[in-house]
Amino acid sequence: MAALVLASASPAFAQEGAATGAGTVEEPEGESPSDLPAPQDPVIVASQDDTQLPPPEFNAEGERQIAFEADILSYDSDADITTAEGDVLLRSGDRSLRADSVSWSQRTGVIVASGNVRFVDENGNQLYTERVELTDQFEAGAMEDLLLALRAGGRLAANRGVRENDGSITLEEAAYSACAVTDPDGCDKEPSWRITAERVIYDPEDERVRFRGAYLELFGARLLPLPGLSIRTDGGAVSGFLVPDLRISESNGVEVSGSYYLRFADNQDLTVSGYVFSEAPPMVSAQWRHLTDKGAYQITGYATHSRRFTDASRTDTFDSEPRGYVFANGKFQFSPEWSLTGSLRLASDRTFLRRYDISRDDRLRSMIDLERIDANSYFSLSGWATQTLRLGQDQDNVPVALPVLDYRQRFADPVAGGNLELQVNTLAITRKEGQETERAFAKAQWDLKQITGLGQVVTFTGLLRGDVYHSDGNQFTQTASYRGNPGWETRGVALGAVDVEWPFVGELFGGEQVFTPRVQLVVTPEIKNLAIPNEDARAIDLEDSNLFALNRFPGYDRIEDGARVTYGFDWKLRRPGWELLTTLGQSYRLDSDRDIFPDGTGLSEKVSDFVGRTQLRYRDFLKLTHRYRLDKDNFAVRRNEIDATIGSSRTYAEIGYLRLNRDITTVEDLQDREELRAAVRVAFADYWSAFGSGVFNLTDREEDPTLTSDGFQPIRTRLGIAYQDDCLEMGATWRRDYVSAGDAQRGDTFQLYFSLKNLGFR
Repeated sequence: MAALVLASASPAFAQEGAATGAGTVEEPEGESPSDLPAPQDPVIVASQDDTQLPPPEFNAEGERQIAFEADILSYDSDADITTAEGDVLLRSGDRSLRADSVSWSQRTGVIVASGNVRFVDENGNQLYTERVELTDQFEAGAMEDLLLALRAGGRLAANRGVRENDGSITLEEAAYSACAVTDPDGCDKEPSWRITAERVIYDPEDERVRFRGAYLELFGARLLPLPGLSIRTDGGAVSGFLVPDLRISESNGVEVSGSYYLRFADNQDLTVSGYVFSEAPPMVSAQWRHLTDKGAYQITGYATHSRRFTDASRTDTFDSEPRGYVFANGKFQFSPEWSLTGSLRLASDRTFLRRYDISRDDRLRSMIDLERIDANSYFSLSGWATQTLRLGQDQDNVPVALPVLDYRQRFADPVAGGNLELQVNTLAITRKEGQETERAFAKAQWDLKQITGLGQVVTFTGLLRGDVYHSDGNQFTQTASYRGNPGWETRGVALGAVDVEWPFVGELFGGEQVFTPRVQLVVTPEIKNLAIPNEDARAIDLEDSNLFALNRFPGYDRIEDGARVTYGFDWKLRRPGWELLTTLGQSYRLDSDRDIFPDGTGLSEKVSDFVGRTQLRYRDFLKLTHRYRLDKDNFAVRRNEIDATIGSSRTYAEIGYLRLNRDITTVEDLQDREELRAAVRVAFADYWSAFGSGVFNLTDREEDPTLTSDGFQPIRTRLGIAYQDDCLEMGATWRRDYVSAGDAQRGDTFQLYFSLKNLGFR
């Protein structure tokens, strides 16, 4: 028998003297101390010390010990039963029980708890019932009208239950749901779904619940049987079938997909899926995931055998052939400093992903990167390869960057009062057909930041850099300014800069404002930029983000030379609930114009265009960002970009607008564009919402002569309705694509989706 340690919750019992027909612990009725149980039997010990630590779970003989706390305690010597009443608490290790009344028979070892019983097992699962029998090993026995709340979420209710000899609990006429049974106001509510079963078996050893004769009920209506259903009480996944998806698309007709999930271990799983189409051959896919002690990786693959079309008319066809897609990525952390990151994306052809609605990317990038990072240094050895999915673009002209080496060392101790950082970088770019370039450079940069007595923040920067380039096949590059000279080229760079910021703080409109004028002087001797190939610094455009950059080109191959002064200001206003930030600036070049800046970038003349950004925020309800560039001569808007979000998390509207009116004609990758993006969601009836979104091309032929758009061309629109509560998500969506790409046809796509919390259905 297990020894029983009894602790009183208060220095005195709630009643004086013994209950009728029973004696107290202090004075057992009708017997002397010599009549108490022999030492080899369970011993009841009463303690009135509130600070006493709970006893260990097992004593020296390996017997389970159970601690009592109660308001009233009585002992029936005739029946040999101890009874505790009034907020009774039993504890043994990680198990505990609360009840209105608990009786313990020393003869049978049975503990009976009744009245608002809550039993918590060592896994954190909670059992609620009106009456439960427990053994002297603190194991639950027979139960009636019970509720089992699982720690990982979900509840099991049953009319009857019993604990078997193997420790499992069998429930009769049971129901399971992951839904809350009360609403946010605390009122009772019916769960949106539940699983009903003739019998449910809960096995605490493998932490699993198995259902027999299970059915899914949705909003009270029985829908479909679920044979072989089981769930884990710790929230982990269980092998089994997932709920099928239904979709109707222009390219493939009716699509039904189903998946089977296999869990090999807590750190390894596999999902195998099959797809059946009314207008295309079937397809299969699989996803393997593995978490190791050093990191994690996943591999996903799709495969089918079908015909594909390369034009919208579906006349230029290929014979049926294998088609598919592979996507793998992962990261491994070998030590606090060393890590390896990699990804692989490869498709059999350029329209596979879009046709089967897997991805809408127009390029797939694969990479690998070995890194070492510590407090003062950074090392990276990496490589990139890209597969183009654009129809009409030659894959042989797409570059491969391998290897790419970057090393940076920052000195912990100041040098001449400032921070010194050294950098070494190499890059090799190859193409099957086209220009090939190799580059290496070494750089030293010194920065010193000082705050003057008047509050000005002054930053001094000095930079030295030496470059070595080698290239061939330069004539294959379409834009002459990108080619550089073939063969070997060297370049030296020296840069000096002074940056001054002067913040002024004051009160305004009941809040606080900060006005910070800023001026920067950057001087760089003339550099033979056009003799160097340009592979990574092509997308040049003056923006608020690069206005005060030391080099306003995005990469390393082009460096802005000469002397320039950049000036502007930041203004910030904060008041309760509101925040407003504004930035505006311009630069002035002290020497002659630079040919490396194409006309239209805002930097090609002595005086640059104006660039700015305004951000407005009101609590979590409104967020507006406006970025712009104004022509210095006539204030025409050369860049206009707006992103706005208004509303709550359930009802909101999002708008995005971009217009580039730069008139750049000398390079091929800086065309003008105008685009509108919009999305809206409206919540109604507690858990329902309607939503819609669209992407529209507003570019006309005047802005881009290569387009056939008349100034308004829908790209993609979507409408839908959804239901989402704490345990159920379902909905229907309609999407229309307006642009065809080979066998990825324009047209309508309809999809139904369904997800149940805690059942792994999605």
